[in-house]
Amino acid sequence: MIEFTLEGDYIKLDQLLKAVSIADSGGQAKHLIVTGMVKVNGTVATERGKKIRQGDEVLCDRQLIRVI
Repeated sequence: MIEFTLEGDYIKLDQLLKAVSIADSGGQAKHLIVTGMVKVNGTVATERGKKIRQGDEVLCDRQLIRVI
């Protein structure tokens, strides 16, 4: 599990995947998201600009990210 400390109100989903090094680039993050490989709080998320807030959990590539 990865814990990500949020600075501010939210982070966009694609930016989060890059920040925790699951995606090496914005293009790779977009591919993961639009192909349905990312879940936010148990639901598949296909919007790369989805706002991720404190308390959210993101699952991608068998990695759980908890936003604190």
